[in-house]
Amino acid sequence: MGTLSRATRSTGGDITNQRLLPRESPLPMAPGDLGKNPVSDRAPAPIATTMAGRRGLILLSTAVLSGAGGYEMYRVLEVGGVTVLEAMVLALFLVLLAWVAFSFASSLAGFFVLLAHSRDEGVLVPGAELPTIASRTAMLLPTYNEDPHRLAARLRAIIESVETTSHGKLFDWYVLSDSTDPDIWVAEEKALLALRRAVGTRLYYRHRADNTARKAGNISEWITRFGGVYDFMIVLDADSLMSGQTIVRLVHAIESNPSAGLVQTLPMIVNARSLFSRVQQFAGRLYGPMIAAGVAWWHGSEGNYWGHNAIIRVKAFAEAAALPQLRGRKPFGGHILSHDFVEAALMRRAGWGIYMLPTLGGSYEEVPPSLLDFAARDRRWCQGNLQHLAVVPARGLHWVSRLHFMVGIGAYLTAPLWLLFLLLGMLISLQARFVRPEYFPKGYSLFPTWPAQDPVLAIWVFVATMGLLLLPKLLSLALVWMRGSVRRQFGGVLRASAGVFAEVIVSALMAPVMMIFQSIAVVEILAGRDAGWQTQRRDDGTVERRELYRKYGIPTLCGIAMAASAYAVSLPLLLWMSPVIIGLLFAVPIGALTAKPASSKLFVTPENREPPAVLIRANELGAAAEVDIKPALVELREGAALLAFHLAQLPPPRAARPDMIDANLAVGRAKIDASDSFEQAAAHLSAREVFSILNDGPGLSAVLQKDEHAPSDWRQGLGSNQDRK
Repeated sequence: MGTLSRATRSTGGDITNQRLLPRESPLPMAPGDLGKNPVSDRAPAPIATTMAGRRGLILLSTAVLSGAGGYEMYRVLEVGGVTVLEAMVLALFLVLLAWVAFSFASSLAGFFVLLAHSRDEGVLVPGAELPTIASRTAMLLPTYNEDPHRLAARLRAIIESVETTSHGKLFDWYVLSDSTDPDIWVAEEKALLALRRAVGTRLYYRHRADNTARKAGNISEWITRFGGVYDFMIVLDADSLMSGQTIVRLVHAIESNPSAGLVQTLPMIVNARSLFSRVQQFAGRLYGPMIAAGVAWWHGSEGNYWGHNAIIRVKAFAEAAALPQLRGRKPFGGHILSHDFVEAALMRRAGWGIYMLPTLGGSYEEVPPSLLDFAARDRRWCQGNLQHLAVVPARGLHWVSRLHFMVGIGAYLTAPLWLLFLLLGMLISLQARFVRPEYFPKGYSLFPTWPAQDPVLAIWVFVATMGLLLLPKLLSLALVWMRGSVRRQFGGVLRASAGVFAEVIVSALMAPVMMIFQSIAVVEILAGRDAGWQTQRRDDGTVERRELYRKYGIPTLCGIAMAASAYAVSLPLLLWMSPVIIGLLFAVPIGALTAKPASSKLFVTPENREPPAVLIRANELGAAAEVDIKPALVELREGAALLAFHLAQLPPPRAARPDMIDANLAVGRAKIDASDSFEQAAAHLSAREVFSILNDGPGLSAVLQKDEHAPSDWRQGLGSNQDRK
């Protein structure tokens, strides 16, 4: 066994007996095809008899509200005739109002659903007796350059929580790494070795050297290697937390519904520290359940998938959810970024039901710590959602699935539309201020034409539009008021009400900045700029001053231009535009302030006052975890067991082809050969070269043999391993 046997003997145990990976049980995935509607002899998921009426009510309400608002806006503009600019403003207003009205109608439905929800009896209610389950479930944790110690802490908390349910033997755990940072890769291995010793359960780790198709490819590769023996899989994110009871209830829910392909939970945000993240946590916790209840009410079996904290039937996913590559160049072509929407739509096309359980609870996630971090993640989502323009015409999709795509696309296109709406409104005002009006147009006219709008009616249209935006938040607050236990968890009536008021103010200040960021993102994507795949910050939201000025410079300049233009027309227009202008003018201080840690007394949520056990445990483990990450080669040199674990995972070498030569490996090997010591070799290698060497047994042996202080049997083992390779 060379290195493996000698290294493990020196640590007193044989790591190969711990089953680094289980025996493979391949499950083929059908090639993805958007142009072909698959034929299935299986009956599709049933649709409730009331679902047509529910969906009709949502769409009719949207149409009525949009039509009424559009008519009133026409009355505002039609005094003296509608100009070309005014017609454009009216068209934009109709589109944007329809977007607001659709969200309002869905939220209103959620209000009445929760109002009538009086603690249903059943096994899916938190606190009810835990159901019995019998299926095998794989817990999948894909990761990409995340903090391995915190990741292991969260995973351990979930494993321990599942073990307390007495169903732990039905679950296998996989960490599926796509990490490209060599130091993080080896730190992951070290953290997983420690976790295996701590939990003593079926915990496996697999690292991909080639992370094709990113997260979607990571999951697909696991299915084609190991998916054949599992009934279900639950996909986690690196920041996911789930209680063991919630996981068992999810398994029971999908077991009880043979037509279900996926069951999605509603993750709640936890561990918020900065002002920005605490605002997001409070808003998601207070407004999220009502919004989710509304969409679940009219989605039915045609729900959506948010990419994590959901249970999936492995067979359904394998037979229906393989993703095709989109034609053309990036950013629209290539691998699909926002894969979760597409996977849900493809499973529904094949007849599988996609469901949402909005009141299950016990599902958690984290949020970026600053507006800039949020915008960076949002930029990637924007590109992924705009890619869906190529998916919408796919054959055989359910119309609700197409609607999901259009809603996701609209979530980003509305930003530049709002910006254009504001700019056109200012152009009309500037035109009225500086262009001499034509009181007596050509032709016969007994009376002059007065080019003016109705200011009183305009105010009422504005108030009504704001009402559609704010009323759902007030309805969510009303639900809290009406429920004593929930009211206490939010800190009482006064604190919850103050939180809503403060959240509205802070969100209103940040909204114009996000409008500019999203508008820029849409323009960049349409111009062909790819977002790439960046690692997300999880904890510290602190932003350097230079970065603040650089990133918030464009929103600030937009604010200055808007303020100058509005003031050039009149002071009343400047005051009218002030909610947008203030957020843009003060983008830098707002960005800095919201990125700083906030008081725990602000924006209190139930998870703040009464943290669930799994969250308490994860935070305890995270606080006790290591912080520093050593260089990969140093870690492997210092740990024989870790080196054995790493080498045991490397795939067997394949004959090199001239067109497949790894340039980084070749350069790295040359640097190693030219070095006199381990320290010199490690200092001269770039991160990419180290990554290639970590994937190559002989190359790794060559650099470690430069260590003069290594034990003789270890050096001999490395040599024999090199010969074997």
